Amino acid sequence: MGLISEVLLLPFAPVRGSAWAIRQVLHEAERIYYDPATVRAELARLEEQLEAGEITEEEFDRREDELLDRLEHAMGSGNTTGNGTGR
Repeated sequence: MGLISEVLLLPFAPVRGSAWAIRQVLHEAERIYYDPATVRAELARLEEQLEAGEITEEEFDRREDELLDRLEHAMGSGNTTGNGTGR
């Protein structure tokens, strides 16, 4: 029965392969998004923008809160190695 189902599902192989590739890209994007080193670099860049007068204090506070939430999620999920480089 397994061989027959594989033969019948063969036309859908490109779709299954595409779904796998999409899952891999999504996983890597999430890993980078929540990487503590990435978040810390974005926090530093945000502070530089504030000091340069490129953003307001309110914008800084809003974006800082978002970044700190990401950092908290990353540190709480256990998806890091502890050295700022995901998994």
